[in-house]
Amino acid sequence: MIKTSAATPRLLQHTGPAVVFKDYEDLAARIDRADLVVDENSILVLQGAGPLGGPGMPEWGMLPLPSKLLNKGVRDMVRLSDARMSGTAYGTCVLHISPESHVGGPLALVRTGDLISLDVERRTLEVRLSDAELAQRRALWHRPALRYKRGYMALYSERVTQAHEGCDFDFLGGTAPTPEPEIH
Repeated sequence: MIKTSAATPRLLQHTGPAVVFKDYEDLAARIDRADLVVDENSILVLQGAGPLGGPGMPEWGMLPLPSKLLNKGVRDMVRLSDARMSGTAYGTCVLHISPESHVGGPLALVRTGDLISLDVERRTLEVRLSDAELAQRRALWHRPALRYKRGYMALYSERVTQAHEGCDFDFLGGTAPTPEPEIH
């Protein structure tokens, strides 16, 4: 999902190297470091922010720009995440990428330095890797251990669906109508 009216037009078709953050804590710790290898052509990637990775698909999708680029006058760059963002957001942010990285979705295989191409008009977002390289990374990927062993969060972790499925409990799906509230 991308809000094209908030995006910088020249970035709606863009290829650049990924700068990957494994989760929000990693982003917060490194985004403003002087030794972060990043420039205005880079594509910022936040993993681990979806329904399970967050958990709860937090509103972390408005990834900040590195301060060293802000100081050079950069005001937008392509940012990708399995997180969400609400309201009238700014910038070229592709969000709600699903399935999320926490369950092995497409962002789970992206590494810093990988070339990523975004073409909004063609409706494509692709990492420029061979099928063989993607298969090798998929074979080496392991799903993170469950954080919660019991209680509501354990139930949530076992039963929540992905963003493209509505981020709802799987047992709530179906065709039964939602009852109308009674008015007294």
